[in-house]
Amino acid sequence: MPRMPNGKPAGERCLHLTVDNLCDLFGKPERPAVCGGFKADIEVCGSDRDEAIRILGWWEQVTAA
Repeated sequence: MPRMPNGKPAGERCLHLTVDNLCDLFGKPERPAVCGGFKADIEVCGSDRDEAIRILGWWEQVTAA
């Protein structure tokens, strides 16, 4: 991952998110395959942005090392 060679630690904002919460690597060759292959799912992303933030925050907490 560019600028994050050890990955993104739980609870840390991705360095590639813009102020609008968009990926600044979108469409670029250096964008990781895992990001490009991610398909939004209601179980992971909920039905809106706020629900997605809550769900993803929970996943980060339960998977933190």
